[in-house]
Amino acid sequence: MVPVKVPMNAKLIFKTVFLIAMLLLLVLIGLYNKETVTLALPPILPSAIRQPAAIMYFGFFAVGVLTGTVLTVGGGGRRSGGSKSGKGE
Repeated sequence: MVPVKVPMNAKLIFKTVFLIAMLLLLVLIGLYNKETVTLALPPILPSAIRQPAAIMYFGFFAVGVLTGTVLTVGGGGRRSGGSKSGKGE
């Protein structure tokens, strides 16, 4: 029986390791930052929000992930370099 080679995508592995590192950072922030902090944003929030620091960090992380997702998804129109076809010219 011939073993099947599975290609490893280095970019995907790097992204996965980076995400795990960020989640570990969030866990550490949650363990060591229990003080209450205040977030004031008058144009958007009518009153200040008081939450534990770890929850604020998690919220900011979530907003960053959503922003990155929105910026990288979409725009799947035509790719440069012409069309790909199975036939040679």
